Amino acid sequence: MYTIGLIRVLTIREEEKLNLHGKIIENAFNELKVISKCIEDQPLGIYDETSEEIAKPKILKLIKEFERMNVDAVIVSCAADPAVDEGRRTSRIPVVGAGSATASIALSYGERVGVLKLTEDVPRVIKRILGHHLVAEERPEDVKKSTDLMQEWGIKASIKALKKLLEDGVDVVIPACTGFSTINFIDIVREITDTPFIDPVLASGSITLGILKQLNRRGR
Repeated sequence: MYTIGLIRVLTIREEEKLNLHGKIIENAFNELKVISKCIEDQPLGIYDETSEEIAKPKILKLIKEFERMNVDAVIVSCAADPAVDEGRRTSRIPVVGAGSATASIALSYGERVGVLKLTEDVPRVIKRILGHHLVAEERPEDVKKSTDLMQEWGIKASIKALKKLLEDGVDVVIPACTGFSTINFIDIVREITDTPFIDPVLASGSITLGILKQLNRRGR
């Protein structure tokens, strides 16, 4: 059994909601136990460059807290991978970002990847990993924050954007926000298409478990 520290990048007071992403991972991977923490004073989370920069020191602080708790790895549950690079440079344990995990797994499914995004641009880390395999991107109308996805109108807008994305003949779809995991959007996608849809929280759990197994085989 491995213990994972998971960082939510929006402020959540309700314990059940705070632990939701961790429960998704635990239900899928019985070798992982997840402890969740969230950053403070950001009820709308990360939704642009300014909010990301504000969040970074808070994320790095939580990474250090988890490290002191002797967890085996840390997951930053955000598709922009905020502070992940910095955390990797300063931490002795693996730090996994949901964005890089999702993009990496997508390349195992096909050559043509479509991205369902919330921001004007696809997160840099996803763009870098996908390169020329990023062939299409769509943004749900008026949906700008992960909290918008929790509204009925946000879900409807996301379904409309997904259908438009599928018209481009993509091999696989990835969301550029872990809020799609929060609303279990993968089940909605399965009712619409057989095209693979990579859940970012599940992707981060899968990559983290793989890294820890590799390290274990090397005796670390």
